[in-house]
Amino acid sequence: MRAVTTLSVVVLASAGIGHAVVSSLDAGIARIDAFKDMKNRPRGGHGMNLLLVGTDGRDKLSERDRRAFRLGGQPCHCTDTMMIVHIAEDRERATVVSLPRDSYAETPAHTDQNSGRRHGPHPVRLNAAYAEGGPQLTIRTVEHMTHVKIDHYLEVDFTSFMRTVDVLGGVEVCTPTPMNDRYTGLDLAAGAHTLRGGQALQYVRARHVDGASDLGRMKRQQRFLAALLDRATSSGVLLNPMRFRDVTRAVLGSVRADAGFGTDELLDLGRAMRDFSPSSSEFTTVPIGQLNYQVKGIGSTLKWDAAKAAKLFAAVRDDKPLTQDPPHRSRVSAPVPVEVAPDTIRVQVANGTGTIGLGKRVDAALAATGFATTRQPQTAPAHVPRTLVFYDPRWDRSARSLAAALPGSELRPVPGQGPLLKVTAGADFKEVRGVRFDDPGRPEQSVLRGSQAGC
Repeated sequence: MRAVTTLSVVVLASAGIGHAVVSSLDAGIARIDAFKDMKNRPRGGHGMNLLLVGTDGRDKLSERDRRAFRLGGQPCHCTDTMMIVHIAEDRERATVVSLPRDSYAETPAHTDQNSGRRHGPHPVRLNAAYAEGGPQLTIRTVEHMTHVKIDHYLEVDFTSFMRTVDVLGGVEVCTPTPMNDRYTGLDLAAGAHTLRGGQALQYVRARHVDGASDLGRMKRQQRFLAALLDRATSSGVLLNPMRFRDVTRAVLGSVRADAGFGTDELLDLGRAMRDFSPSSSEFTTVPIGQLNYQVKGIGSTLKWDAAKAAKLFAAVRDDKPLTQDPPHRSRVSAPVPVEVAPDTIRVQVANGTGTIGLGKRVDAALAATGFATTRQPQTAPAHVPRTLVFYDPRWDRSARSLAAALPGSELRPVPGQGPLLKVTAGADFKEVRGVRFDDPGRPEQSVLRGSQAGC
């Protein structure tokens, strides 16, 4: 999540604002010698690879904000967000790969920055590499695991996150279901919301809204990052020097970067991203093979799927897109995420119009989308102007999942109806929308295009 703020610096470095302005911004970035004396590194590929690392910086927020947004306790000065951002050689695509903080990792031999003791290679959770050896060990560990050469290192805490979102005027996100997290204080009804800084911070920190924990949070962070990119490119920030200045001032106070990431790199990326759109970006999480991989002395970790991860990082090295989908396909083709797997939802369809064959068409479309329809559509007793979904309140999550596939439909509770949901197609029926169920217990690698993250 903290990497969201860092990437916004990259995105907002518009070439149109001039070398002098970017140079002044460059002077405000704290520098790290992140690649000192590094040897035996992977061969460089095509394009540019940035490792974005997020650290805890709650101590820089006011006491009032810490109370309001549930940020009690001491900052850990550790990493809990890592992303590899690959900028294609032709500068027409950005690929973002999230690396779970609890990933099982093996550090190369190093000197502990705290004790000064020399350590040989040993297993850790990925986020522990920073605590033992700082940015250098973090980069070496990531390169060892991915065989992707890191060209630049960017590190940011989240203290300026709220100001950045506020300067942009807020960021719009969508949730198909209500989101309530008592740990962060997040409370969102289903639907579209424009989040200001504090609420946005709660959204990207929330990890107790479903059974997916950190994996679910990473997916929401990716969606928020895509929405942030959309907001930055569509709001005129990249072409307005004054707004650009305001946003970057809100961000740069917490950014640390390697010494090689300077004015020329900012201008190069600015020129590349000047015409960026959400469809130019793609987001994914490294494939997980085992969720609760126990390691002696460490505890539970996430073990990557070796074969699938190797294929993913080979694509990054070879500068290939992660999907073969057309890069500018319409937003409406994106499947809608739902709470319940469609194949577990039984549906009876009825035709509530005078259009012959409509019931059969709706039944077939729902079945093709994955719902367990009866395949025996009926005729409703009366015509209705609007498509209706009748459901027993005990199956409300199933009803919301079904309604997501029927844009504009109305939910009608019927106590005692049982598990069978009933759809009456109305005169307003236009289409059945595709839906997607992500099982928290079986994480599958999926690729999200920025254009699919919008409302």
